[in-house]
Amino acid sequence: MQTFEAYTALAAQTGVLAADQGGGAALDQVFGMTAAAGVVSILLLWIAYRHRSYKSDWLEQWAAWLGRIGERPTWSVIPLLLFISTILTAFLGFIWDVSLHVGRGRDDGPLANPAHYFILVGLFFLFIAGALAMILPRNDDGSIAKPGMAAVKITRTWYSPTAGILMAACGLYALIGFPLDDIWHRMFGQDVTLWGPTHLMLIGGAGFSLIAIILLMHEGYLAATRSRQKKQVPQGDPPAFLGFEIPKWLTGDRMTRFTQAVACGGLLIGLSVFQVEFDFGIEQFRLIFQPMLMVAAGVFALVVARLWAGPGATLIAVAFAYLIRGAVAVFVGPILGEPTNTFPLYLGIAVVVELLALIPRLRENALAFGAIAGLAGATVGAFLESFWVRWNFVVPWPKGLWPELLAVCIPVGVIVGLTAGLFMRALQPKPLPAPIVRRSIVVAMILTIAGATLWGLNYTVPQNATASIRLTEAPRVADTRMVTAEVRITPGDLVSDDPEWVNILAWQGNGGRKLRGLVIDRLEKVAPGTYRSTRAVPVSGSWKTVLRIQDGRTLTAAPVYMAADPGIGAAEVSATPQINRPLTRELDMLQRERKFDHPSWYFPAATWVVAAMTILLIWLLAWGAARINAAYFPRPGQRPLMFQGSGRGKVHRKSDAPESVDA
Repeated sequence: MQTFEAYTALAAQTGVLAADQGGGAALDQVFGMTAAAGVVSILLLWIAYRHRSYKSDWLEQWAAWLGRIGERPTWSVIPLLLFISTILTAFLGFIWDVSLHVGRGRDDGPLANPAHYFILVGLFFLFIAGALAMILPRNDDGSIAKPGMAAVKITRTWYSPTAGILMAACGLYALIGFPLDDIWHRMFGQDVTLWGPTHLMLIGGAGFSLIAIILLMHEGYLAATRSRQKKQVPQGDPPAFLGFEIPKWLTGDRMTRFTQAVACGGLLIGLSVFQVEFDFGIEQFRLIFQPMLMVAAGVFALVVARLWAGPGATLIAVAFAYLIRGAVAVFVGPILGEPTNTFPLYLGIAVVVELLALIPRLRENALAFGAIAGLAGATVGAFLESFWVRWNFVVPWPKGLWPELLAVCIPVGVIVGLTAGLFMRALQPKPLPAPIVRRSIVVAMILTIAGATLWGLNYTVPQNATASIRLTEAPRVADTRMVTAEVRITPGDLVSDDPEWVNILAWQGNGGRKLRGLVIDRLEKVAPGTYRSTRAVPVSGSWKTVLRIQDGRTLTAAPVYMAADPGIGAAEVSATPQINRPLTRELDMLQRERKFDHPSWYFPAATWVVAAMTILLIWLLAWGAARINAAYFPRPGQRPLMFQGSGRGKVHRKSDAPESVDA
């Protein structure tokens, strides 16, 4: 892609690329990003100060106009509008960034990758959207504004909607991932994988923010329709745009349901980002993770969609996710010339959920519906999804995967479905179950997913196994040496008749629009232990070409060709006509930049720190959902949620109008 080449050349000329290769970013880039973050933070604080001290009215006027359109509080409409644009920006940057890493390798620095700007802007504005929800509540007469009955006291005169705090927390969690990622690279080298712990913070914060935005929509609805407080919805003339009155059908019940379904489609996208390595065919962990993650994302998002937005909502959510992911894949792949990814469809799980919802008594019990939908999604839904995987993904699910798939996906599907039902209960006009019940469900969900993850990470590397590879020259492509391979694996019975994959992966070699930096050759078995190419693969330039095998819990690889990498002190591994190499740990080839010259406890300790922060964010989201529900629908015998303080007081402004009696 000429635009990318021109950008990196310009960055190199200006000294931006002076980074520790394979490690952390150059200090000039760290200082530049810190300065930019400081400027944005100061600007946000200045806007907040002027708005809350009544020195500026432009934000209130804009928010009031939008609030009258949807008949919602100002603090729920502007963040929603901003969130839609920012999360799409971050998602585009994310897919583009992964494509660049797949096709070109590691970055020369955080500011040398154009996709990082989209991610940074998206995550910054995600935090700003949450901050605006916290900043916006105020009353025109200068009295203390309390945004709904679930409002949280920040200062004596400042209350924030609960969901605004949750959204800001998700944005902050994701942004913290950037400096932590640089520290991680300095300690452990660049982990060129989506599943690096700090990488999961970046994408996890954005993914979890979809839960926060659903809660903000719900909290705004409750404040507008059920709150005992005044001044929740801005008053005034019917909203108009360019002199034309906005029609009622844009704000009616059907549009509300449609918006809810689309929000769940966004949630489906947000929860599916953890699978993106599988979408490109460069999965660095066992294949069992793909169905497990698909079931978890599909069951949670689609159970919420059906119970919250009504009949057909799962199909709308799936269609929206398909539209957005398809548009981004086309833009990044054919248009920008980077590796193209496919993506899960989730239609099988959607059909299962819709059919179960036809049973009225089951549909009325959100917890039971979620658990049974999770079971059905992990079995029938996964079976239906397997056809899409077979037709569109590089690696289909072999028959031998199914016993392990069911053993892992069924408990994950049931507990995630139960959690989705619990979340749905928080969105329904009824009290949540007792605290011990809901806390047990959340803890069980965390433990089940953690257990399934640890199971999936458990693999073996064969001892004394080798690969004999005979290369045959093929026509050159884009001035790149191309070969086909005949592979003989010893011992001959190392690989079963139904492995997850035996392929040759060539990546990070660029190769222009003809190769796009990614070539995957699914080898054809011709005899026990013997395989041959189905397409030519590149073995020159900056390419990294690796023979990869996964069969059950066996995960191993051997290099075919690895370009020299002086930046990390790695010599070239040549592709001679006849190759005899041991099958070893795949990680050493796919994550060549990783450092292992540190105490063995450093990596697990750092991983557990990130895991603790993630659990804290999940617990915060659970607390927020419970608080919003308890404020409007307390359990029998439960004390109603009370505001801290008397609610009396007055914010300084020029007018001496009497204070509100909201509290």
